[in-house]
Amino acid sequence: MLSMVVPSLEALSKEGEYGKEKIDRYTRLLTLPLCLVQAFTIIMFLKGQGLTTTTNPLQLITLIFTLSAGTMLLIWMGDLITQYGLGNGVSLIIFAGIIGRLPIALVQTLTTLDSGSITSALVFAVMSFVVIYSVVKTSEATREVPIHSARRGAMSTLPLRLNQAGVIPIIFAVSFLLIPNFVSQALSGSTNQGLAAFARLVSTNLAPDGFLYNAIYFVLVVAFTYFYTAVVFNPEKIATDLKKSGNFIPGIRPGAATIAYLSHVLTRITLVGASFLGLIAILPSVVSSMTKITTLAVGGTGLLIIVSVILETLKSIESQLFVHNYNKFLD
Repeated sequence: MLSMVVPSLEALSKEGEYGKEKIDRYTRLLTLPLCLVQAFTIIMFLKGQGLTTTTNPLQLITLIFTLSAGTMLLIWMGDLITQYGLGNGVSLIIFAGIIGRLPIALVQTLTTLDSGSITSALVFAVMSFVVIYSVVKTSEATREVPIHSARRGAMSTLPLRLNQAGVIPIIFAVSFLLIPNFVSQALSGSTNQGLAAFARLVSTNLAPDGFLYNAIYFVLVVAFTYFYTAVVFNPEKIATDLKKSGNFIPGIRPGAATIAYLSHVLTRITLVGASFLGLIAILPSVVSSMTKITTLAVGGTGLLIIVSVILETLKSIESQLFVHNYNKFLD
């Protein structure tokens, strides 16, 4: 994201393989301190839950560096998968982690089912297939804007994705919603009765299965979708590139009129994509509360990651097969 808003990083991203390596190096350098902070947060959370009672500073430092080293190891493995495998290695590792938990969740669900919950399980299964189908179609959906070339006299299209932001808005929304939870946990043990009561009020009203939590979650996802789309998609730059290359949108004058038209189209399709993304984010909680099945619920982020990784892997396989057949034809 910073390469889209910081001019120096934007210029570096346009320098081909060299620029990509530099940005990757900066990313790794930033990842390490974030790992240390997150590892400390996880240990404090486990300590608050009574899952660890260690107070020795040396042991705490050892745990922090162990968790951070594990993260960096996974990043290194992800880079190797990206270099020698198919698709994005880190995404494939996250995908494997999500899929690897599903068999255990399925066994837990089957062991808790009785004759009265068979209907709920069937409803859950049908809704799951419908949601997965909808996510696939939405992920691949595009709005084709017709483009006419004045030099070649040919027609082409400018595809605008319905969901320009991917899973980023959900990640941002979850991060913001974690802040009140952390604050309420920190204040729950306060000796001040007013702060303790405030912490209990926040914890009760912002429970993950509550209406207020899901309503705020939905609004945040929609807002962050618009924000991220505005960052990654620049109508003014696209209008300028079209004008320089001698292309134009039929019926729309080049320049300011093209910028206004692209902005109008993008706003309309982003509303649909953002609303769908918000529904996907809160749908696991809604379905779980309706069917009372909580062991198989996959979050909106996990669902989008699964679908996007499968689609990208299939595209990579198809491209490799195409290259293989093309080389075979040349031979």
